[in-house]
Amino acid sequence: MHKIDIDLVEMTMDVMKYTIGRVSATKSKIGKPQKAEELKALVGETVTREGVGGEYAFKMWKKYLSKASVPVDHPRHLAFVPASPTRAAIMFDLVTSASSIHGAYWMEGAGGIFCENEAMSWIVSLTGLPEGAFGVFTSGGTAANLSAIVTAREHWREDDAFKGEKGLIITSIGAHSSIKAMAKVADVDVLLVDTEDVLHGNELKECIDSLTDHQRKSLFAVVATGGTTNAGIIDDLDGIAAICEKENLWFHIDAAYGGGALAADSVRHLFNGIERADSITIDPHKWMFSPYDCGAVIYKNPDLAKKAHSQEGSYLEIFKDEGSHGFNPTDYQIQLTRRVRGLPLWFSLATHGTDSYKEAVERGIELAQIAGKMITENSHVELVREPSLSCVLYRRIGWKPEDYTQWTYENHRKGFALVTPTKWKQGDTFETVSRFCFINPDTTEKDIKMILDSML
Repeated sequence: MHKIDIDLVEMTMDVMKYTIGRVSATKSKIGKPQKAEELKALVGETVTREGVGGEYAFKMWKKYLSKASVPVDHPRHLAFVPASPTRAAIMFDLVTSASSIHGAYWMEGAGGIFCENEAMSWIVSLTGLPEGAFGVFTSGGTAANLSAIVTAREHWREDDAFKGEKGLIITSIGAHSSIKAMAKVADVDVLLVDTEDVLHGNELKECIDSLTDHQRKSLFAVVATGGTTNAGIIDDLDGIAAICEKENLWFHIDAAYGGGALAADSVRHLFNGIERADSITIDPHKWMFSPYDCGAVIYKNPDLAKKAHSQEGSYLEIFKDEGSHGFNPTDYQIQLTRRVRGLPLWFSLATHGTDSYKEAVERGIELAQIAGKMITENSHVELVREPSLSCVLYRRIGWKPEDYTQWTYENHRKGFALVTPTKWKQGDTFETVSRFCFINPDTTEKDIKMILDSML
């Protein structure tokens, strides 16, 4: 065996040992960021003409660089929307990379795409969309939202009256930042309804009625939220659907975070109306226990997405030949080159079963209720609003914005917890508050108590 082959085997074993240790660990610290110059001083030059060797590079990763990164699946990582991929999904993410499958076309990636489609069928079934609805995995919520809105805009422009018109969409100020970000890329305007709480159908109707003639002509879509990132709020999906149907508007639902809760019987009724959407975004790397990066966009009528996104080129014709015999994911979203990012989710679902997923999602909802009860029982903190899905907004009585910031940094520096402040609109002003988002079913009541106690 050549020396390079021996080195490769040894490095593979090192990687596998690291991975096994990572997924089997029961206790770990939350990493803390360091300045680039500090990391450079620790590891030196790593990209050189001669190479530093895999053994040295891997040693630097384990000793220094990994510890300057925050594992999003830590049970006391309750900031933003964390992730908690199953061990099965993590292990199969290695298989996904090692398999080197190009997941754009069936001709190249049939086996992997088949698995993705099995997982997608389950997700679609949760929405209650009519027969024929289907979706595709994307890099995340922004790419999914963008793919959906581009589909909506191109369908709108099939009417000659709207060709050349710059489009307009309506959403609320509680919508995720990706809505405004993707609208810039799609070159459409965004009108925000001034509510961070539930967006109701009557509020949407009032907003539409207030538009100028030109704005109404430009309006082609409404984006509702199925679980806001900030507070877990679900818009009035049924009411908004009715308005969209009456006004002939595309109805898109961003359920990137909250979509996982469709699996939970305790809150499924809160999503009534989602089955009337034209498109839906759900991120399995949030509340479906998949590794990054794995988003999804689902269409009521996938043919409209294919019209908008299918790419043409002489070098691509073979993939669309009769011999390809299958589903081409690239035809339904903005990316041509793509990995089979739904494959780890499929393996995890196949390993654990969908009932286990239901239980894990229900646990996140239960943890939010437990945290809410603890907060009401402690005199130094109070709820800002009742917990919604797995989000809890609360304030430390007497604290100013800088107190929350200092507390966050101190807990992070200690490697204890990552809980970050956010802002909540009260009337015309925004108040700085603290926020929990529970995804990891391994988070305990003791973890919550320790975090609240650290605010004393």
